Amino acid sequence: MDSKKGCCVYITTNVSHSVLYTGVTSDVVRRVFYHKSKTYPNSFTAKYDCAKLVYYAFYPTIEAAIAAEKVIKSGNREYKIQIINALNPQWNELYDDLTKD
Repeated sequence: MDSKKGCCVYITTNVSHSVLYTGVTSDVVRRVFYHKSKTYPNSFTAKYDCAKLVYYAFYPTIEAAIAAEKVIKSGNREYKIQIINALNPQWNELYDDLTKD
């Protein structure tokens, strides 16, 4: 599976890390680009400036990704923070890693 495409669950946040957004996509690079460029200005991510990618995980099928997204979304903020910290304890921007060739 191409590391830039596939079924992916991701979490974005704002600069102060006060808001978390969990999503699922078949193209994480394109989706995060949409969040960064505020392609949909009335969306939740545009309103709360959730454009910093801090977590992502790939899954073999869209069904598996949707199931994982539901688990994450059903968890409280602390659960989401634990998931992020397990992969990215410094909460670095991960988008650049995905766009490197």
